[in-house]
Amino acid sequence: MGNITIRDIAKQCGVGVSTVSRALNDHSDIRPETRRRILEAVAKSDFVPNNSARNLKRTDSKTIAILVREIDNPFFSVMIRVMEQEIRREKYSFFIQHMENGQDEVDAAVEIVEEKRLRGIIYLGGDFQSCEERLSRIPVPFVACTARLPDIPEDCIGSYVTINDKKESRHLVDYLCHEGHKKIAILASDKKDTNIGQARLEGYKEALKANHLPICENLICYQDEKEAAYSMESGYRMMKKLLKETEDFTAVFAISDLMIIGACKALLETGKRIPQDVAAAGFDGLAYTGFFEPSITTVVQPAEEIAREAVASLFEMIRTKKRREGKILPAKLEIRKST
Repeated sequence: MGNITIRDIAKQCGVGVSTVSRALNDHSDIRPETRRRILEAVAKSDFVPNNSARNLKRTDSKTIAILVREIDNPFFSVMIRVMEQEIRREKYSFFIQHMENGQDEVDAAVEIVEEKRLRGIIYLGGDFQSCEERLSRIPVPFVACTARLPDIPEDCIGSYVTINDKKESRHLVDYLCHEGHKKIAILASDKKDTNIGQARLEGYKEALKANHLPICENLICYQDEKEAAYSMESGYRMMKKLLKETEDFTAVFAISDLMIIGACKALLETGKRIPQDVAAAGFDGLAYTGFFEPSITTVVQPAEEIAREAVASLFEMIRTKKRREGKILPAKLEIRKST
């Protein structure tokens, strides 16, 4: 049958990888019926538990894992470069692992600790809204970057470094309103998103309400769940769809810079002038936006500062074995030719 992995056992039993791991390690929070089902599946298979992984607390190495949700996002490339410098300064090694869409953040952490000898984890992106009660199962200190993190349990050694996505999104849309725009479209994430995409959409809606403008559902274009998140391709397709269904807008805000670059290409292809016909603005502060013509207005996230603060927070938790208060850093609205 070939080598059976812990993921195979989890799939066969209809549970998460972390549940299999806890059953094998005789944790008390597993229901007897679930434990019995898992152990029976292990007994009937060729699965051999990694005994060295069970002793990670005694044999852990000086290694950090960086788990990336959108590994193709150039915004994260800037952060990874800074993190590499800071981690190596601490005389630690690190590796990068991509998290697949739909993969659970807690399960991913438990699995990777089972496979590698780790001292800590840094998340770049991710959705933790459904993980609140399970965060304490992450077996090493962790920091979440640029993600909405719920209240961290008291017994959990974790922290976060991010910006206030709702506030910064509202600031940008408020600026567009003050420029005289009354019909502002938004290229949003998919409808199931509970992460930063939702926060940026909430900021958009709050700005419209504060400026006494109606929220028009036909001006909210949601990303298809099957598309690559926050990509130029999705921004291009979404703008084409929006132009086909309605041209009743004078400005568009995309929740990522990659999306607004794709959207601008679609606008120009259809003969729209930027900003004379449609003003365009994005979010993240990618260097690309300054080289696009016209240069694109964007919310600039302090990527390097987020990266340095994340590494500093992680090593403090590794040393003290105590959780650390999260940090929310300010962003900057960079106004350029596109608006």
